[in-house]
Amino acid sequence: MKQNVGGVDRILRIVAGLGLIAWAAMGGPVWAWIGALFLVTGAIGWCPPYAIFGFNTCGVKKQG
Repeated sequence: MKQNVGGVDRILRIVAGLGLIAWAAMGGPVWAWIGALFLVTGAIGWCPPYAIFGFNTCGVKKQG
């Protein structure tokens, strides 16, 4: 898997993920647990929908 999530995008995903998880843990709506997906994709730097649709915010240029 090549990284397709860049620096600012990763930070936003991690912060949003932590915020949603905290909200869910404090009695928020069940759907707020989706923050776990944001947290994981931000931590590993790869997002499946980005790969499917060809998006890349990583900034690493392809050689070839």
